[in-house]
Amino acid sequence: MIDLDPAGVQVIPLARASALREHCQSGRPLWLRISGLAQPHAIREALTILGVPEVFHPLLLDVPQVTRMDSFGDVVTVVMHRLSFSRDPTVLVSDQVGMVLLPHVLISVEESPSAQPFAPLIQWLQTKTPPPGAEDLDDLLHYMVDSLLDPLLPMLEQMANRLDDLEEAALRDPSPKLLSRAFQLRSNLREIRRQLWPLRNQLMVFLRQNQPILGPEGLKGFRDMTQTVAHLFDTCEMLRHQCDSVTEAHVASTGNRMNQIMKTLTIVSTIFAPLTFLAGIYGMNFEFMPELQWTYGYPACLLVMALIATVQASWLWRRGWFVDWTSTRQKR
Repeated sequence: MIDLDPAGVQVIPLARASALREHCQSGRPLWLRISGLAQPHAIREALTILGVPEVFHPLLLDVPQVTRMDSFGDVVTVVMHRLSFSRDPTVLVSDQVGMVLLPHVLISVEESPSAQPFAPLIQWLQTKTPPPGAEDLDDLLHYMVDSLLDPLLPMLEQMANRLDDLEEAALRDPSPKLLSRAFQLRSNLREIRRQLWPLRNQLMVFLRQNQPILGPEGLKGFRDMTQTVAHLFDTCEMLRHQCDSVTEAHVASTGNRMNQIMKTLTIVSTIFAPLTFLAGIYGMNFEFMPELQWTYGYPACLLVMALIATVQASWLWRRGWFVDWTSTRQKR
């Protein structure tokens, strides 16, 4: 529990939900931070003590849920997901964060327990001058939502760098693994986009409702948030097209390699076709073939074959058939 005491912000660990009753009698604004869903009965008890209507309990306790932002009377509810990478941009981790804002009370429930959730916000509260009060809870709510959105842009930048590397590798040395990684990145982008799409629409509806519990600073923060969400959404769309570019580069590079193979086989067939023709003629078992009795017939035949092969290879080289089309982009 973060107690917004006028004398100074206090961070109070709670061992039992019943410990909230004494604080509720003081009437001071507070932020209740619940980390983990291992004890749903204790969480329900805490929500009941703080006066959260029972209809909002599933929003905080049921997982997983779609991203949403709603307001009912003097209650504002937000459900979002904290996204991060486990090892690299191909492994996306998501845990749900539910938030409820009431007069004098802000509650956040995180699906996965963490040691210091929203640590920068707590530091901001402790250093704010003058000390925060109930009118700052709406600012705190939009800062919490911002803190969940802030990591997305660096994540998208990391995915963009990975897609650039995949596109370069697809042109240089295409392999099935490249397509698999591009598909995993596309799936991650689809998940991020799925989280942003409801927020993008519901933010605009939320701002049109003129929620009385939000002050001017809170409304301004949520208006700025609409631009952030739109920018993130547009970046996701751009990266989805870049995933298509990786696939197209892989197909083009594979086609070039196949054309190179067919060209090589064509060169070999073209050179050896006349040589096979000569060998076929002099391999026939006719009795009257003057060249068969000639002393220099064998070396002359080999010389003619070599001359034909040289002339054909020189002609094909001048025509550009020996150029390797698959090595136009060398590894730096």
